[in-house]
Formats: sequence, structure tokens, C-alpha cells
Amino acid sequence: MTSVQALTPLIAELAPTYHRLSDAVWDHPQLRWEEHDAVTRHIELAESEGFTVTRDIGGIPTAFQAEKGSGGPLIAFLGEYDALAGLSQESGAAACRPDPDNSTGHGHGCGHHLLGAGSLLAAVALARHLETEGLPGRVRYYGCPAEEAAAGKSFMAAAGAFDDVDAALTWHPAGGTGTHSTQTRCLAYAQARFRFTGVASHAGVSPHLGRSALDAAELMNVGVNFLREHMPDSARIHYAFTDAGGTSPNVVPARAEVYYLVRAETVPQMQALYDRVVAIADGAALMTSTTVDVRLDGASAEILPNRVLEEALHATLTEVGGVPFDQEDQERAAAFTDAFAPEDIRAVRTACGMAPDDPRCLHDGVPELGAPEHRPLNSGSSDVGDVSWITPTVQILSSAVAFGTPWHTWQYVAQGKLPAAHKAVTHAATVIAATGLELITRPDLLAAARAEHAATTAVTPYVCPIPKGLLAPPARTPAG
Repeated sequence: MTSVQALTPLIAELAPTYHRLSDAVWDHPQLRWEEHDAVTRHIELAESEGFTVTRDIGGIPTAFQAEKGSGGPLIAFLGEYDALAGLSQESGAAACRPDPDNSTGHGHGCGHHLLGAGSLLAAVALARHLETEGLPGRVRYYGCPAEEAAAGKSFMAAAGAFDDVDAALTWHPAGGTGTHSTQTRCLAYAQARFRFTGVASHAGVSPHLGRSALDAAELMNVGVNFLREHMPDSARIHYAFTDAGGTSPNVVPARAEVYYLVRAETVPQMQALYDRVVAIADGAALMTSTTVDVRLDGASAEILPNRVLEEALHATLTEVGGVPFDQEDQERAAAFTDAFAPEDIRAVRTACGMAPDDPRCLHDGVPELGAPEHRPLNSGSSDVGDVSWITPTVQILSSAVAFGTPWHTWQYVAQGKLPAAHKAVTHAATVIAATGLELITRPDLLAAARAEHAATTAVTPYVCPIPKGLLAPPARTPAG
């Protein structure tokens, strides 16, 4: 009996409970560092299965781990559950229509309610199987907060949370199925708040006595815009005003804050670019006779692929097959693809190994495993990167939304409770749980994955992008 055959019936039995979990987290969307409702629900399920829970990992109230088993290797499953601001949407509605029962205005525009539920389902199924069969091995589920532009796992990694893990597995809902790191490379990133302080004054009577913090913030943005010509094409810099100095134009603004996110292909490249952004902020403060306080909010490394794990996961995925969508799922998805550009839909189908004019709107196949030398660059980022530099890590993408659905949109939120999304949870849990069982029962496979990881990190050691001693935002004092 294969690992897939051993675990599929158990996961099918458990799945409805975890579909309800994902729906409950969708119903109560909470932003980074504030995911208390999701954490409570995840911990209750883990404890009901006999897992031992450790709370407040790295001093973060919404970070925890749950472990079960003894002896053998330690296999980890990474879960997430944070939402995004301003994306409230009625479930199933193919027009932008906020959910009338949503009191926060937030929404799961990246499917993390599914991600956490699927990873916990995988951990519970694997732990149950080991217990039933009397097999040695430890299973650990990590409840990871604040993936969205806050690097929750990076702070957990800096606190040593993953140091004893033998291998880690996770997944992400997407518009197509496949082994994640063979399909894309992610960027390292850092994010920081630049708080300028000036001197207030009457803008009409005595402007010469004022020193505008808003002028400084705007000059910083101008300087960074000039920097864009002189940075690698693959790098990215984004910003948003979080304090524009108030609402009275007749007052010279004494304060202003701009929030920056800097991305590049590796941590050293990102750090060099980030330092240039900081220098521009210093220059803006100098030009305006103001001061600037730079507060790093978080950072994460790029993902380190592991070919041994990719091949093992892909073999499991091939045995499982694609997500088993039915005609009703396809028809529901079509209501969303109607609003997307046809050329975008064709491009996604082609990338998934389908004919460009295939009528299906959900990916239900398995593409070939891509060659490692042809990994395309994804300009996004993930704090899974830091885990991957500490222990061998692999991810699967499981199709959960219609072709062409952009992440971080109301369209993604609208599809998050549909039957197709639930099928993605079950599919991903089956693949990563079965791959975890392979790693436990085949010591040669785990040893090969760890040997590859050790060889890579011996040449290019992990550089933690979180400065030593920097705590996650919820663990800091108000002044820090």
C-alpha cells in the first residue's frame, strides 16, 4: 500500500471538519498579528486530536505549535490564517458586493483560511496514521501569523522555532496545481516605517518657523522614484502613506509617515537596496531640517528550493492527480472568468499545460515537473523562505479558484467558501501528508533532502533578514 492509499480514506473522513474550520476563519477575517479567532479554532481542533500545544512562539500571541508523536524524524506542516484589509465580499458573488455579515471590512484575498485548515488536516491525518500503525515519528503543526507583509515566520525563525525540524511541508491555494518552487522563485523583502518629525507652524503667518515632515516624506518618495532607474529590473519598491501630516492645510505638518516595502532576488541584494532607500530618507530629512526614525517591521528571505523534496512531492501529486472538480464547479468558476481578459486566461491555461482554448475554468490536471534551471521569477514574496533556509522545505499549489483570478482581490475572496475551494483543501492535505509519510518511512529520502540542503547552505549560508534582538511588532513596547 502506498502512502497515498494509506492516508486518502482517513483524510476523506476528516475533511468535512476542516472545511468547516476554513469557512469559520473566512467568516471572521482578521489582519496580521490579530488572528486570535483563527488561533483559538485551530488550537481547539489540535488539542482535541491529542496534540501538545505551545503558545506565544517568539513572544507572538497568535503564533503557536502543536505536536504529536514520538521517536523518528520531526516533520512540520506550516499553516497561515491572516486576512487582507478592505476585501470584504459576499461568498459566491461574481460582482463586487461586500459581505453584509462582515463587520471588519477585511477578507481572505489570498486563501490563508484554506491554507491553515489544509495544513492542520494533513498534520492530524499523518499523526493519526502513525499512532494507529505504531510508527515512530513526530508531527508538528505551526500556526503562523502575519504572512501578509509582516513576515510572521521570519520572526519565528529568528526565535529558533524551526531549528529542530527535519523537513517542512506546506501549500497554497492558487489558480493552478503544481509543485510551487519549480514553478516560481520568490523575492526577499524588507518593510519599514519612515517617521519624519518637523516643526509645526502657521502655514500663512509664519511658515518660515515651520519644518514640514510632509515635505520630507514627499522628497523621500521622489528620491526613491529616481532610484528605480538604477536598481535591478527584478527588484521592486512599494510605498503607502500611513500619516500624511493631518487634514489642515494651514498648518505646517510636524509629522508624516510613509511605509515602504523593498524586494530583491536575494537577502544581500535586498539589504543593499534597502540601505539605499534609508540613505534617501536621511537625505530628505537633511534637506528639510527634519528628523527621520526608521522602524523595520519585518523581512524575509527568498525561498531555497530542494530538488529531492520537489521530486518526492511531485511523485505523490502524480499519484493523487489533480483537484477533482465536477461540472458544477466549472460552471461556477466560469462566472468569474467572464470578467477577466481572454488573453490572460489563455496564458494561464498554457502555463498549466492545457490547450489555450480549453473550455474548463478550473485546473484539474497535473503539469510536468519543471526543470530547476528554468524556474520563472515571481515578483511576490513569502516568509516560507526563512523556513526553507533552516530546514528542507517544499510546497504544493492546489487549484482553488478560477483561471485568471488575481490574488488579493474580492474575486479571490468570493470563491473562498465554494465547494471547489474545499476540494483544494482536501487535495493539498492528501499530497503533503502522504509526502510527509514518505519522509518518515523512507530514511534514505529524508537523508538525501537534508544532504542537499546542507550542501547548498554550506556554500551560501542563511542570512537572517531580521536583525538580532528585533522583536515582532506585537511583542514590542509601544516605543519600540
